[in-house]
Amino acid sequence: MEGKSNFHANLPILDGKNWDTWVKQMNVIFIVQEADEQVNTILDPLPANATEQQRTTFREAQKKDNKALFLIHRCVDSKVFEKIADATTSKDAWDIMQKSYGGDAKVKKVKLQALKRQFELLEMKCDEAVAEYFTRVETPTNQMKNCGSTLSEKEMVEKVLRTLSHKFDHIVVTIEQTKDLSEIKMEDLQSTLEAHELKHGERNHGKEDEQALFVKFKKYQDEKKKWH
Repeated sequence: MEGKSNFHANLPILDGKNWDTWVKQMNVIFIVQEADEQVNTILDPLPANATEQQRTTFREAQKKDNKALFLIHRCVDSKVFEKIADATTSKDAWDIMQKSYGGDAKVKKVKLQALKRQFELLEMKCDEAVAEYFTRVETPTNQMKNCGSTLSEKEMVEKVLRTLSHKFDHIVVTIEQTKDLSEIKMEDLQSTLEAHELKHGERNHGKEDEQALFVKFKKYQDEKKKWH
């Protein structure tokens, strides 16, 4: 009982703005719940002279469809539910949501152009952490993928190396001269840059300590002169 309770508590919720992510999560849930075929299949009515085998098959399909529709109802907010409340099958509900939130080809094309522009303009800020910048790079990349355009790993690696802040200039040159960029994974590049970031931070921290000591010493010397 506790497992089922946790399952329902952690279900993704469609709010109308997160369609691309929600669809991926729901496809996995449908597979786990053995209801993945229903949202893509029209539930044909049972013929009047149906055989017992046909009746059994229909009941099983109807049971799975009800399960899929139930899952959809549990995974949408109240505004989305109003749109699908009258749908009698999971496919009907799914098609309504696809039309309302999935967007047509023209909408996706406009969105893709905006995302590409956003990606092109990305640059690392001087005080930005490596992890934060990688998230900013990967977010539009994943959104572009949802619109049908996929960047290669090499393109993403080149983008990062080209737009890092100046404190990484030395390591960028080293990577470009000693590595084949087509073989570098984004996660490996991030780890390398974070290690450099950590060392750079430690050196700067040491310099700050030295500067603080110098200021204190100078202040002490000035105070000493006043009394002599």
